[in-house]
Amino acid sequence: MTALWTSSAIAQSVQGAVSADFEVNGVAFDSREIGSGDLFFALKGEQSDGHLYVDNIYAAGGAGAVVSQPVDGPHILVSDTTKALNQLAIASRARTDAKIIGVTGSVGKTGTKEALFAALNRASMGKAHRSVKSYNNHVGVPLSLSRMPAECQYGIFEMGMNHAGELAQLTRLVRPDVAIITAIAPAHIGHFSGVEAIADAKAEIFQGLTHEGAAIIPYDSPHYERLRKAALRSTKKVVSFGFDEQADVRAIDVVPAQGGGSLVTASFRDDGDGDRSLCFTVAEPGKHWVSNALAILAAVRAVGGDLASAGLALAELTGLDGRGKRHQIELKDGGEALLIDESYNANPVSMKATLDQLSNESCRGKKIVVLGAMGELGDKAQAYHEALADDVIASGAEVIILVGDEMVHAQAQLLELVSEQLDHVREISHVAGSSEAVTKTILAEVTKKISDEDILLIKGSNYLGLAKVVSALVSGEY
Repeated sequence: MTALWTSSAIAQSVQGAVSADFEVNGVAFDSREIGSGDLFFALKGEQSDGHLYVDNIYAAGGAGAVVSQPVDGPHILVSDTTKALNQLAIASRARTDAKIIGVTGSVGKTGTKEALFAALNRASMGKAHRSVKSYNNHVGVPLSLSRMPAECQYGIFEMGMNHAGELAQLTRLVRPDVAIITAIAPAHIGHFSGVEAIADAKAEIFQGLTHEGAAIIPYDSPHYERLRKAALRSTKKVVSFGFDEQADVRAIDVVPAQGGGSLVTASFRDDGDGDRSLCFTVAEPGKHWVSNALAILAAVRAVGGDLASAGLALAELTGLDGRGKRHQIELKDGGEALLIDESYNANPVSMKATLDQLSNESCRGKKIVVLGAMGELGDKAQAYHEALADDVIASGAEVIILVGDEMVHAQAQLLELVSEQLDHVREISHVAGSSEAVTKTILAEVTKKISDEDILLIKGSNYLGLAKVVSALVSGEY
């Protein structure tokens, strides 16, 4: 197998001094992720210093390290390891002929990135690369670029932000041939003046587009024209996707698929010989996933990929941990229940989409929701949490467990709605805080209430730790 990097190529890229010749097959900045033959970047942060773990990485089989002070073991000495990581990322991007796709958005970017990888990896017989997990920030993106093999045909990179200017820096590293914005929502709105400012910050992704690159944007978004104008400042090729008949890639028919998900017929506007269409299945349920699929197909088409392979990949998708994965969990009192894991993140738009989908779920038992507070909403937090009440009621949830201090606003609104008109809601409870004790409280509440053939939805911002509740329920260790 060809090495990912040689020590001489790394040193040349980062302008460092090599202590000994070596080759690496992977790159990491977390010593716990080091495997045999990996390169370790000893990054210095406010809370930690990677140099303290260099001995550990050699013991784990690491082939070498990039350091800013001499160490015992093969290494490349530089003045600034964070700068060196960015330099290696730039070198990685420069040496490849792969078609590169950048993905951002307030919701759906990780799922879209994973689905794009599945589609393009299938078509290229394993020659696609993508950022893993949610490595989408100022260290995750250059790390993901540095891991990209020179000979790959496609690279898919997720880019995130919570402040203006961040995406502009990331996209200039990635230099995408195609840039996707999945959707605009009031995520991180506490750091912005409004949703329009979030749209502007997301549109920074277009600034890194290569010559004749393509911008892919949601036609159904109220910010479509704003995004389109921003894209046109960087490219002439703007492709829209959505459900409106004016979208370039649009869903002309959507029906429930056998076994779940959606059967979709999509139309592709073609300036040459008329519209084309493709019928395919999206395994993941929900209108938001149909929208994501349209963006995926637009990107596959833009890089010259195989649309039929993309359709097959979408039919085979399974949910991601924390982002819609479904588990049949065995209950200690007997029977099984469906657990829908949306524990990774939450904002007003993703909450609404998830609760809308729950309303469409058929359930022989009852519907239980564990909903965590939405973070970084600033002075609009109370209004957004109060607004959840209507969607929670419409979801058909009978048992509602709200988690986090700001969910007290949703609880008050729900109690008012239930007292006025509803009798299907059996119980509404609220658990404040975000600690280990809270996790135990939620588990105790859920296990008392859940029974055979119920559906349990768990969704909330990552800082609340609801993933621990999911893990305990799936493993049966509670």
